[in-house]
Amino acid sequence: MSTTEILTADRILEATEEVLRRYGPAKATVVDVARALGVSHGSVYRHFRTKVALREAVTERWLKRAVADLTGITEGEGPADERLERWLRALFTAKRHKAGDDPELFSTYEVLIGESSGVVEQHVEGLVDQLARILEDGVRRGDFAPPAVDVRTTARAVFDATNRFHDPAYAGDWGRDGIDDAFDATCALLLRGLRA
Repeated sequence: MSTTEILTADRILEATEEVLRRYGPAKATVVDVARALGVSHGSVYRHFRTKVALREAVTERWLKRAVADLTGITEGEGPADERLERWLRALFTAKRHKAGDDPELFSTYEVLIGESSGVVEQHVEGLVDQLARILEDGVRRGDFAPPAVDVRTTARAVFDATNRFHDPAYAGDWGRDGIDDAFDATCALLLRGLRA
């Protein structure tokens, strides 16, 4: 890093991703990140107090990037049933691309996700919140029947029912023949059950 470049949290996170890609989560250290940036490890610790905090920040950044387009769908116009299907498809597509485009880094993130249960729980809660907003809008507009239980519980059920298409534990299935048909069938079943 040149002396004119400012060390920011984003630059540290970018370097951390590269270090994780190169060495893997078991061997990557804060010293490796600092070396990649041309700074002391103390400089990295000024931004992230611990190695755990750094790894959690990398995980959170990755999860946010993986689902960046979902907010636009959630807050968009149009019938709720169409937005719900688009949202589920966008989540599946984003996760599938993350797994297929950079398998080494995806494997690393599977390890980090296992370490960062709080980050993952927060991520999942945010996704369920988006689903709940789409469902609430659908009930208000008459696209969906009022749920038998509260909307939040129904949103969580939709999320759980589509787990095969977004949980990294199922990443091995995402490239198999028939997965798109399975996704379409799951969406059709969910939408049929939700419609007014």
